[in-house]
Parts: sequence; structure tokens; C-alpha cells
Amino acid sequence: QVQLVESGGGLVQAGGSLRLSCTASGSFASIGTMTWYRQPPGKQRELVAQIRSDNSGEYSDSVKGRFTVSRDNDKNTMFLQMNSLKPDDTAVYYCKMIFSSLQTGRMSAYWGQGTQVTVSS
Repeated sequence: QVQLVESGGGLVQAGGSLRLSCTASGSFASIGTMTWYRQPPGKQRELVAQIRSDNSGEYSDSVKGRFTVSRDNDKNTMFLQMNSLKPDDTAVYYCKMIFSSLQTGRMSAYWGQGTQVTVSS
């Protein structure tokens, strides 16, 4: 069984910074693409940033230049450094990772439980 645990959310003033972490545990062969999503109050979940196994990444237009996604493969962890935060960044942030099964090699996606980020004006 694979589990993802997120941390680093909280309350911050506009212009401030936060760093989110998402760490995987359990049995798996490898981790592929890692992705951060967010769900603002009353809105649908949206992709924020993604990093592939070759460390190439992409960002939504709304966070480009302010957020940086990275990964530490030795620690099975993904990070999201969020700078110049705005009230519009307020949301529950979720991580998702794609895992390869040890037994079958089949790829499966797992989600974290979410962490609240609140940016005050």
C-alpha cells in the first residue's frame, strides 16, 4: 500500500512564502510523474505544477515565475516552493504521484490528503 503525506501548509500574508512537501511511503518499484493540484473554495481542482522523472517541469500560467516544483528521489519527496503569494492562491493543495508496482510493473496514481494554504491580504 502506498501513502502520500503532505505538510507545510498554513496561513501567510500576501507577498510571503511557503514550502509544501509531499512524501511517499510503502512498496513500489519507482515513481514517475509528480503533480501538485489545488482546489480553491467553491471551485474545481486545478493543476498547479508537475515534475517528471527526468526533472522536466511545467506550471500553470497563474503560478509561473512564483512557484518552483522539485523532487528528491532518494527521499521519495516532492516540494513546492511558493513565493510572492497572493490571496488568489488560497486553496487546499493536493499532491499526486504515479507509482510502478513491484509485482506487476503496472502504473497507478495515488493522492495525498491535502494541505490548506491561506493567504491573507
